[in-house]
Amino acid sequence: MTQSLKMALKSLSGNKMRALLTMLGIIIGVMALVVLVSLVSGATGSITSMVSDLGSDLLTVTVSDDKGDPIKLSTLTEWSEEEGVGEIAPSASTSSTAKYSSTSESITVYGTTPSYYNVEELNLLLGRFLLTTDVDDNNYVCVINETTATDLVGYLDCVGQEISIDGMKFTIIGVLEDSDSSLTVAFSSGSMVAYIPYTTLLRLSSSVSTDITEFYVSAADEEDISTAETAITELLMERFDEDEDAFSVSSQSILGDTLNSITTILTYLLGGIAAISLLVGGIGIMNIMLVTVTERTREIGIRKAIGATRGVILRQFLIEAVVICMIGCSIGIFLSWLILELVSIVTASMGLTFGMNASVVVVSIVFCFIIGVVFGLYPANKAAKIKPIDSLHYGG
Repeated sequence: MTQSLKMALKSLSGNKMRALLTMLGIIIGVMALVVLVSLVSGATGSITSMVSDLGSDLLTVTVSDDKGDPIKLSTLTEWSEEEGVGEIAPSASTSSTAKYSSTSESITVYGTTPSYYNVEELNLLLGRFLLTTDVDDNNYVCVINETTATDLVGYLDCVGQEISIDGMKFTIIGVLEDSDSSLTVAFSSGSMVAYIPYTTLLRLSSSVSTDITEFYVSAADEEDISTAETAITELLMERFDEDEDAFSVSSQSILGDTLNSITTILTYLLGGIAAISLLVGGIGIMNIMLVTVTERTREIGIRKAIGATRGVILRQFLIEAVVICMIGCSIGIFLSWLILELVSIVTASMGLTFGMNASVVVVSIVFCFIIGVVFGLYPANKAAKIKPIDSLHYGG
């Protein structure tokens, strides 16, 4: 075996350019497989992390038909005491015009309760969020985001200032950090947003009903969102006469599961395409090995004449095919690592990093070995079957 390996390496070194061109198909195939799958894997990890940061323990409930038994604020308070359920916060919104001094801007106003802060995992920079007394007393107070503070008021530390929303004066009691920590904040990032008591929104906008049609639910245990989902679904089914079409309950974890399914399919598709490249490279190796067998016909005859068996000849040419594949695989893996490092440097500013996927590297090595064996077997077998007398008379 060692002797066959040495002879294979000697044969390759004797014609370096042809060997390199033969490996090119394998190199490109390995690079395609490793780079593409690693990029998808890295992007999936980053996106999944972003989705997870939005809060995987959050349920969104939308009511489309209340069956004459609408949900009120008191109803949500009762439901928040159910086992497995954390906090519940209603949400209603309207588009308004906000004014401060001579500045006037369009703003999205959300009506909610104090629970919204924890449910949506918001972050305060200054001041405080809404209190229960603000909701009970219909106080004209608001919590704004960074964008509203800087673009409308003109500076961040604006707690205590008054702004006008649709002609009604509101006192700023807090400023929220602009971040992607919640789905609502993520979608409104860069927009002007204000949060006011739910009861106050009812007075501000005639288009908002006293009947709650949308609310958010957090799980008592972040690791057990299913219990909260089951509890809320049972309460809604009981209230709406077992009509599951009257409402919908969605979880952000479903978004993550769907994303994982899509990226898994994408990974397999890209891996399949790259595998085709490797097969093409294998065909190229078989073609060159057939040429090599023809060129070395006299050598084969001489070796057989001095005692080399059919198995020895078969093993020699098979090892040559495998060696070509494995060297090409090694070069492809190295170049893949280099490309991924360069891509990571370029995308570092976007918070994306791409590392080499260890599993796909192993798959590449195994696949290249199999290709070497499969596509080298026919040329090796052809060489082994050459008769000594025919090869010695060969004049090619």
